[in-house]
Amino acid sequence: MATAKKPAAKKPAAKKPVAAKKVAAKKPAAKKVAAKKPAAKKVVAKKVVAKKAPAKKVVAKKAPAKKAPAKKAAAKTARKPNAAFMKPMTPSAILAAVVGAAPLPRTEVTKKVWDYIKKHKLQDSENRRNINADDKLKAVFGGKKTVSMFEMTKLISGHLK
Repeated sequence: MATAKKPAAKKPAAKKPVAAKKVAAKKPAAKKVAAKKPAAKKVVAKKVVAKKAPAKKVVAKKAPAKKAPAKKAAAKTARKPNAAFMKPMTPSAILAAVVGAAPLPRTEVTKKVWDYIKKHKLQDSENRRNINADDKLKAVFGGKKTVSMFEMTKLISGHLK
């Protein structure tokens, strides 16, 4: 039985030539890779130069294209006024002293109040959001001497019927 184990020792000797073949196979492959690398560098260098020039041209062409659709979109969607804002409302007697007694839409009332404010220079010089009321506007604003423009519209709506 001791003789049967000796042939098993011969099997590793057979593996050595296989390993030698693998090493030999790797050497030619390495030469091929080395030959391809310089060619790849040349191609990359050409692509980089080719990509830079068209990129500048494309950017110049895209800028006018972006502006044109924005104008077309604005022209297509015309805003329709809300019917509630366009409904004529009757101002109270206090507000009528500023805008007149005729029924007006809310938008026109606000415009007339702003015209009155600008005509009499009632907008605060330091903080343009505030309105310094005179005697007529003080009655409309509920006795407040200074009112912000956002609060003003709220106070005016209380005088419309």
